[in-house]
Amino acid sequence: MEINQYIDKYEEKLHSQLWQFLQSKKEVDVMEPDATDFESVWQQICTSYLPDGVREFEGYATVSVGWMMYVGMAIAMQWDNDWEKCKSQPDMYTALRDVRGYDCMDEYISEDILKLKPNDNKALAKLINDCAQMGVHALQREMFEPGSPLAFHAYVRTLHQMYMMGVAVQLLRMGYKMTKI
Repeated sequence: MEINQYIDKYEEKLHSQLWQFLQSKKEVDVMEPDATDFESVWQQICTSYLPDGVREFEGYATVSVGWMMYVGMAIAMQWDNDWEKCKSQPDMYTALRDVRGYDCMDEYISEDILKLKPNDNKALAKLINDCAQMGVHALQREMFEPGSPLAFHAYVRTLHQMYMMGVAVQLLRMGYKMTKI
């Protein structure tokens, strides 16, 4: 099997696992959102995030993976508030990170952007941790050679799914319901 096909299958399987988990928790809509706007900025966000995420992965894998779900939620909130302003930022990820730093980015997003109360913040942290653990376990199950191009691409695909799950969770929280057209 070609590497791209293998990585595509890996991402599809992870997507399915995360989506089913989030549906069981009633954290995403039945239908997946049209994510064209969010996909259009993914490459920029991912490229900017990778130095931080890769650096943190060895010691804090669930944080490295989970923080991307927070980023997806923040981008969804900003999309709802003022997408033109949001997407015109030269570096959306760095703008989120630099307010309180990487280690406190989760708190900044949940408290200042999502404006969650402490109990809701705690519940969201658990949900994101559960999803991040699923992502890390998916990477571990594949037994990728550490530092290999395949391991790197799988990590990026895992981040992509976490980002998209964050978007979907936040869209539902903001009251968006997906319907067939």
